[in-house]
Amino acid sequence: MTRSLGLRLAAGITAVASAALLTVACDSSSSADDTDRGIISYNGTEPENPLIPGDATERDSVKIVDALFTGLVEYDPVTAQPRNAVADSITTTDSGVYTITLEPGWTFHDGTSVTAKNFVDAWNYTAYGPNKLQGATYLSHIQGYDTVQNASTTQMSGLRIVNDHVFEVTLAAPFSAFATELGYAAFFPLPSSFFSDRAAFEAHPVGNGAFRFVSHTAGKNIVVHRYDGYAGARKPHITGVEFRFYKALEDAYADVVANKLDYLDFVPASALAGGKYKSELSGRNVSHTYLGIQSISFPLFDAKYSDPRLRQAISMAIDRKYVVDTAFGGDKLLPDGLVPPSVPGYASGQCGDLCTYQPDKARRLFESTNFQGPIELTSNDDSANQVWIDAACVTITKALGRECRYAPVPTFGEFRKLINDRQISTIFRSGWVADYPSIENFLNPIFRTGAAVNGTTYSSPAVDSLLARADAAPSEREGWVLYQQAERQILQDMPAIPLWYQKVQSGWSTRTDNVTVTQLLQLDLFEVTVH
Repeated sequence: MTRSLGLRLAAGITAVASAALLTVACDSSSSADDTDRGIISYNGTEPENPLIPGDATERDSVKIVDALFTGLVEYDPVTAQPRNAVADSITTTDSGVYTITLEPGWTFHDGTSVTAKNFVDAWNYTAYGPNKLQGATYLSHIQGYDTVQNASTTQMSGLRIVNDHVFEVTLAAPFSAFATELGYAAFFPLPSSFFSDRAAFEAHPVGNGAFRFVSHTAGKNIVVHRYDGYAGARKPHITGVEFRFYKALEDAYADVVANKLDYLDFVPASALAGGKYKSELSGRNVSHTYLGIQSISFPLFDAKYSDPRLRQAISMAIDRKYVVDTAFGGDKLLPDGLVPPSVPGYASGQCGDLCTYQPDKARRLFESTNFQGPIELTSNDDSANQVWIDAACVTITKALGRECRYAPVPTFGEFRKLINDRQISTIFRSGWVADYPSIENFLNPIFRTGAAVNGTTYSSPAVDSLLARADAAPSEREGWVLYQQAERQILQDMPAIPLWYQKVQSGWSTRTDNVTVTQLLQLDLFEVTVH
């Protein structure tokens, strides 16, 4: 029996529990002939890489790429449930071969039509090893991925164009979550012009999304304007977005309080104390959970962190409640694993004692490792991060009797470069916001050998085997048990320490209305209005 996905998604894919939704009614949609007045300013940081979808793996890059591009699938802003976008249908009988039919009428911002070839060419380019795009491993399920990764060929054997609006995808093994992940940036299409002149595209990206690129001023902002030829079912009310780059979260917060910034996706720790942001942004703030986790990770390519007992000891030396109370006014959820509770496939109690404060046990375990020197925790230099890192270090020092200290890197770009180049020599701030709603997404991209964002270089044949078996399960639900087993093994190895499940505290200006914060931690640019 054919299983149809997306808008006709199989019932086996479970919707994420509805998040809190704040909507402020107003009669304030921007006039289309007043572009500047209708542009919303949105805080962020300078993207790590050029805005090529297959190279966008960190949050601030993804939210800009998501404005410029639309994929085969999109996610409901409240539930994160997948539904078709550019795809008219995604069908399979065996979770191994998928037939994808495109909706007609979609165009890129240069006016050219979106065809099956644009998806196939983009996926091949992203997967091709010499291109060194960070999102390549998201395509690793497709048959022939290994041959393009090692540059034996430039085209994956599992991609076949049927006609302009239909293509077929054959996977190396059945993967029941494949249709769910197709809304992630690595699966977006690219226009023909990209392949003829990548440098020109990097200077002026051309997408098929609701907003078209206008300008990029390094260190300052990226500006996009509404694309009136957008073929999606939902249309934005605003005329554009200025993604404004801030070096310090406190500066962005001050601007939103003063109505100089329209939307801030995180308030700083200093504004959480005593609920300060709730009074300073009265009537224009929201707090709710989303599909994200905060963690710290170990550079396992550095031999001094190779002993899992050391990593377990540091985890048990952290009094998470103290850190959350000190840095966030208690407004976070303490973790019991790597996967937040609202994610399909979540299992409770995965971490056990390793994610609880056990100072005596932690010290005995730590002393057995003969670790030398201070314990250093690194992040980009941001006082919001320093507040919780300092609090964590207080408990680590107290429990282990060894100095723990904050070791900042000046900018986010430098911080990410140290991780990507395997040059970082300290425990580093990490975390994850879901690309799509599935337990698989909290494991494969981060902990599989050679995965896209495996900054620790963690590698476990046992975990790889469990993940592969889970991927190939007949249905997503049947794969959950195997993913959960993999999660438990990863937590025993502890390449990353879960600290808390994320809650977002967002604020906006008095001219901003109809604010929805999605489960994937983005402002819903289709609903928001300004006046």
